[in-house]
Amino acid sequence: MEETKNGSQQLAVISNIKPNTLIDEIIDQGKEYVRLMSYYTGAMMEIETKFKVLNIEFNAQFARNPIEAIKTRLKTPGSIYEKMRRTGKPISVDSIEAELNDVAGVRVICSFVDDIYRLADMLAAQDDIRVLRIKDYIKNPKPSGYRSLHMIVEVPIFLSDSKRPMRVEVQLRTIAMDFWASLEHKLRYKKDIPAAHAQEIAQELCLCAEVVSRTDEQMLSIRQQIENAGS
Repeated sequence: MEETKNGSQQLAVISNIKPNTLIDEIIDQGKEYVRLMSYYTGAMMEIETKFKVLNIEFNAQFARNPIEAIKTRLKTPGSIYEKMRRTGKPISVDSIEAELNDVAGVRVICSFVDDIYRLADMLAAQDDIRVLRIKDYIKNPKPSGYRSLHMIVEVPIFLSDSKRPMRVEVQLRTIAMDFWASLEHKLRYKKDIPAAHAQEIAQELCLCAEVVSRTDEQMLSIRQQIENAGS
């Protein structure tokens, strides 16, 4: 079957193309692009399934579920363009796969902080998972107060005639961390906020993040007290 002409070649050079034109080119010329996105979708499904299985196993062993929710997302062409533009990379199907680690994303919302690390270790221990990078923003929060555990993992997807390793960004956070991050994201992208006021808001958000962190610690302590009282 004939492939789309220039599907895996450079679609555009960032310095010579406007965003909307680029997105149109990716979509119009993108049989290879669409195929790549299908691979990332398959990888997200693999990781999501792994966490669902771990959740079931955990419940069978400890009579509780560590996972409250699992969310998946695939970067849009516009988001891919912006990230490639910031890093000065040419936009091509090959370059997207080589340069970006977060095209496919899986977010795991956990009940307690210790569940985050336990699930991360369980995932990393699976023999078909390759951990490429871990960033612990729980032990080392961002200046904004953001907390989460980030993992870049490589997982194989099984196609009709081959096996292909694909990268997925996994974010693990508690319900409280997710609540804070969602609101911070919405507020951060509000327009026309005076600089002085924006700084004040950033300080308040940072204080809220500390409150969220202490709440997570207290909830974990309460759970442990309940478990110890029942043993």
